[in-house]
Amino acid sequence: MNITTPFRSSALAALSLALLATLIPTAAQAGDSAYTWADNEEKHECELTLNGSPLVRYMYAPIDESNGERRAETYKPYLHVFSPDGSKIITKGPGGLFPHHRGIFYGFNRITYGDGKKCDTWHCHGKAFTEHERFSMMESYPTSGAIESVVYWHGQEGEVFATEERTMQVGQVDGMTQIDFVSTLTPAKNIDKIHLDGDPQHAGVQFRASQKVPDETAKQTYYLRPDGKGKEGETRNWDQNKPDSDESKLCIDLPWHAVCFVLDGERYTVVRCNHPENPKPARYSERDYARFGSYFATDVTPEKPLTVKYRFVVKQGELTVDECKAICDGFVAAE
Repeated sequence: MNITTPFRSSALAALSLALLATLIPTAAQAGDSAYTWADNEEKHECELTLNGSPLVRYMYAPIDESNGERRAETYKPYLHVFSPDGSKIITKGPGGLFPHHRGIFYGFNRITYGDGKKCDTWHCHGKAFTEHERFSMMESYPTSGAIESVVYWHGQEGEVFATEERTMQVGQVDGMTQIDFVSTLTPAKNIDKIHLDGDPQHAGVQFRASQKVPDETAKQTYYLRPDGKGKEGETRNWDQNKPDSDESKLCIDLPWHAVCFVLDGERYTVVRCNHPENPKPARYSERDYARFGSYFATDVTPEKPLTVKYRFVVKQGELTVDECKAICDGFVAAE
């Protein structure tokens, strides 16, 4: 499955991003799109709908330091995902188990920059946080909608040490929602190098399902991986203390993996495709409450910004291993 409209993104203009294969639509074509962005500036929510049915909602409230609770609610932008039929949000917001998890989100818990400064944009401890600065693009195409958000990464003193351009293009094919997440991170002008690091549970681009999953149905969650379908309640994780263990070896540089969880009596499957150009080794993590993803360690410099590309596909129901593989083969073949 491939949505067939290319990105229009200043951050990605220099890249060969034919993730989507046809020419950019004309203004007239875009005007005919059934995909519509609605930006609620008062609530700091930007929602994409298809024929009036919501697909995703980008949450971008500015940091609010008035108290600890408000800070925790606003210290990172993230993407809420709706069920493909638009009836409910299937991802988690602030609060609940591990309150820093929410929707599709991005960060690292071990960052070093400048003259040895350190910060954590995963938990956003101390004065660290990430904040949406502005939209640099918001488009509706015949087969998708796309936004680009400029996000500032703030460090141990609250200062900006990096700028991220985060593009998310979303559409539906065969009743499934496809989300292409592409990010380019560049050091601030006074920063020569940023070292990103972490561990599989606390770094990278990850997905977290609704709080109802740990509250009610975690033991019904299962994972699909290139080597097969797992058992309900079973997870695999790369172990930094046992990197050569059999389980750790199964959690390195996977082209894709997927989670299937139960929410309000219905199963949903989310596939996460890892583009082969992303940094390696990618070390994977899974939890039965349907938080999953991978992380890597890398250096980012002004001469070599970091670009990462992921595809998420959301199915109302279950998928097979072969179907997941086909989805992610299409992601790579689209370029």
